[in-house]
Amino acid sequence: MEYAIEAKGLVKRYGSVVALDGLDLAVPEGTVTGLLGPNGAGKTTAVRVFTTLLTPDSGEARVGGLDVVKDADRLRSMIGLSGQYAAVDEDLTGFENLDMVGRLYHLGRRASRERARELLERFNLVDAADRPVKGYSGGMRRRLDLAGAMVAKPHLLFLDEPTTGLDLRSRLGMWDVIGELVAAGSTLLLTTQYLEEADRLADQIAVIDHGRVIASGTSDELKDQVGGERLELTVSSQDELATAREALKPFAIGEIVADEQIRQLTVPVTGGSEVLADSLRRLDAEAVKVLEIGLRRPTLNDVFLSLTGHAAEDKPPGDNGSERRQSPAEHGEQAR
Repeated sequence: MEYAIEAKGLVKRYGSVVALDGLDLAVPEGTVTGLLGPNGAGKTTAVRVFTTLLTPDSGEARVGGLDVVKDADRLRSMIGLSGQYAAVDEDLTGFENLDMVGRLYHLGRRASRERARELLERFNLVDAADRPVKGYSGGMRRRLDLAGAMVAKPHLLFLDEPTTGLDLRSRLGMWDVIGELVAAGSTLLLTTQYLEEADRLADQIAVIDHGRVIASGTSDELKDQVGGERLELTVSSQDELATAREALKPFAIGEIVADEQIRQLTVPVTGGSEVLADSLRRLDAEAVKVLEIGLRRPTLNDVFLSLTGHAAEDKPPGDNGSERRQSPAEHGEQAR
């Protein structure tokens, strides 16, 4: 199998903080790989190494067959990057931003202008093409940033949390755009905190925590690793949570998770409808008033809970957000 991205034993430190701790990763050509993990897990650092913005302290990485350190100059002309911050100039129009990127890639005046107009249409920005970007919404800026990453028609795209901070409508729109890129044959490495995003877009998922990949596979394969089903129920009061939890312990095949705010228990179980009926009888015997109850298949969040002990959206234990974030200005200088 041909790999578009390969990493072996990548290590990167920021002072005493270990951002990457022996990261191993292999991304097949023509696929979407989701790098899934909480804030501070090392996702952004990995992307910066792959896109030559950072030099690893040890280990090796190859992108498109090129070494990210030795062949950095050649590699930059082959890849596109859309980072956490939209790398756009607010004082320029949308058209001027894309035209500028084309010039930086030495496409020439005519080719740059044609490519800019083509991408503005593709990303539904034609009506705003001649307006300064400072008046754009967050979703429009993200679309413009992704368009900028595609100006040179790269076969390899790195999307670092491309929908963070967007409302649901804008996020769904970005998913459609990403789907089109995949259909056109691009190879994508997508980092995200959103479980549904990884579930929908990625051919394979690498779960990263504390700077290393702790599990990988398709979404279904990861869910199968967790096993069983999840019994979810909502009780009428917080006082009943503890009683319900004790009542359901005999049915649990793993840790029971309680959400006191919404008065909900999630219990890993096996047995299907039979365990559902038995659970209802046990709760009734303990006089627990159940408002809602049902069985569902494991989700990626269940995978995270099983593998790491915390949800995907949470910071890992001891994390203080110390994985260094790149400023918009810094990103704009380097990514293009």
